[in-house]
This record gives sequence, C-alpha cells and structure tokens, in this order.
Amino acid sequence: MKTTSDASQTAHEPWNKGKLIGQKPPLKLQEIWTVRTQLRMTGKTRELALFNLAIDSKLRGCDLVALRVRDIAHGNHVIARASVVQHKTREPVRFDLTDQTREAVQAWIKEAALSSADYLFPSRQNGSPHLSARQYARIVKRWIQLMGADPQEYGTHSLRRTKATLIYRQTKNLRAVQLLLGHRKIERTVRYLGVEVDDALDIAEHIEC
Repeated sequence: MKTTSDASQTAHEPWNKGKLIGQKPPLKLQEIWTVRTQLRMTGKTRELALFNLAIDSKLRGCDLVALRVRDIAHGNHVIARASVVQHKTREPVRFDLTDQTREAVQAWIKEAALSSADYLFPSRQNGSPHLSARQYARIVKRWIQLMGADPQEYGTHSLRRTKATLIYRQTKNLRAVQLLLGHRKIERTVRYLGVEVDDALDIAEHIEC
C-alpha cells in the first residue's frame, strides 16, 4: 500500500522522466539510402512511397497521412509539384516530388488500386479512414531500426526536418526553407532547424586552440 509520501512523489514525477526530449535529428543521406534500399529489397511498396513522400513533402505527420490521391496525382499521373493546405496553420505549402518519389507513389497507387478520391495511405484498421499519425510514428520507429539507430532518438519530425536541413546546409537560405516548411515566422524556422547551434559547432570545429 502506498503511503501519502509515495503518492505525492508519484504525482509530482516529471512527465519526461526516462524519456529523451528536444529536437529530433534529421536523417543523413547515407541513412536515407539505407532505409530506401531495405524497403525496396523487402518489397514494401506502401512504406517506400510513404518514406519518400515524407522526405520530399516535409509535411507534418498529420498532413502526410491525410493526403488523398488527388492531392498529388492527376488521373494516373503523379505530379512533380503539389500544394497542400496545412491542418495546423490552414495555409498552403508547396513541395516538389523527385522522380524516385513519383515512381514509388505511382507503384503504390497501382498496387492498392486507389482512385482519385481515396486516401493515399488508407488504414488497415476498421474505424479509421486513413493511416493515423500514431501509426505513422510507429512505422518511423521501424525505419530508424533499419538504419541501425536508436528509435528513441528520432521521430516523425526527423523526416520533416531532413530535406529542409539539407537544403539549408547547401544554400544557407533560411527564407527559402521557411517557405518550404510553411512557417509563418523565420524565427520559428531557425529554432526548428537548430541552425544557430549547427553553425556555431561548424565554426568551432575549424578553430585550433
């Protein structure tokens, strides 16, 4: 039986006890290709389409799983550039789809026999019209295991952050990344990418003491 002291200690136990918190790191190029290769080799058409689309679109999980076929395809043709209204901000965000993403998504649409009005990633569970954000998060954990990393250190925002981080590192154009992520304020983009920290570390690496 718990004492009053034990109950009080439990009630005031930090919510994040035993959990890793903070910004989830983006995937590196080698890690991206490791996951893609594993998904191709195991014939996971749906997951390959989901993974590639998550990287290219830079969408939040809730927006990614709610995509319909018509959002990224005209008839049987997957388009090269799409625009989606974000659930959180109610503002549109545009993104390009690479050839390999379009091929992967096209293969999934054909395999699943999806029509234009269908959700792109329908749920396999009764009562849910499409893959849920929670189910997507579990799938992401499996992808992280495929690349040999700790699933607790990554999350769905790792996928959202991946291409945005690569673009910033190559261009240093924060405004462009802000638009691609659909952020209202550039300060949000700075915090989201953690670019000030990354830049400081890069500078530190080149200073000899």
